[in-house]
Amino acid sequence: MTTNNTSPAPHPYVGMWVTADGFIRQELLPNGRYDEARGNRQSAYTGSYTVTGNHLDYVDDTGFTATGDIRDGVLYHEHLVLYREGDEQARQRA
Repeated sequence: MTTNNTSPAPHPYVGMWVTADGFIRQELLPNGRYDEARGNRQSAYTGSYTVTGNHLDYVDDTGFTATGDIRDGVLYHEHLVLYREGDEQARQRA
């Protein structure tokens, strides 16, 4: 009998997303959790997220909810605009 020990590939949105000024850094983790830092405040917000197509639904650990959408490689999260860390082309397109 053969076993397959490989994990499914993480969702393509998994990774670090940052505002243009780098002040807000939101990491989408492969386990459906997120960790958001603001300035020097690490883990300012943490919680879970789900992805449906290009839409994200967030529930932070206090119960607050928010949404986001990915368009052209840019994450529009409520009033924030975040870019995949290191993706200068997406930042220039926005």
